Amino acid sequence: MVRPHDQHNHHHMYELCKKHIHRYVLVELTDGMKVDGIITGIDNENVYLAVPNLRNEQTDRVYPGYGYPWYGYPGYGYPPGFGYGPGGAFRRLVLPLTALVALSALPWY
Repeated sequence: MVRPHDQHNHHHMYELCKKHIHRYVLVELTDGMKVDGIITGIDNENVYLAVPNLRNEQTDRVYPGYGYPWYGYPGYGYPPGFGYGPGGAFRRLVLPLTALVALSALPWY
């Protein structure tokens, strides 16, 4: 059962993501975790982000694999040459809209 508040928040986050498509953003999740990336797509259930593919001890703990095990879809992405995947500058992260609490636009530097 979807509560009215949840439905309102879902619609609000959908509209915010739609407004910021192809922009660099910071999203906050219901558990307090924050993720920065570029919104590459959105549908009725998920928002798709291109997140920096940083590989070091600290980020491997923050972004294990493709994000939280229940958020990402390992192996689902773009073919080589698009900058996604193990060797690319970005990797794809799929987040459910219901997990988003806040979204802020970030400047490019």
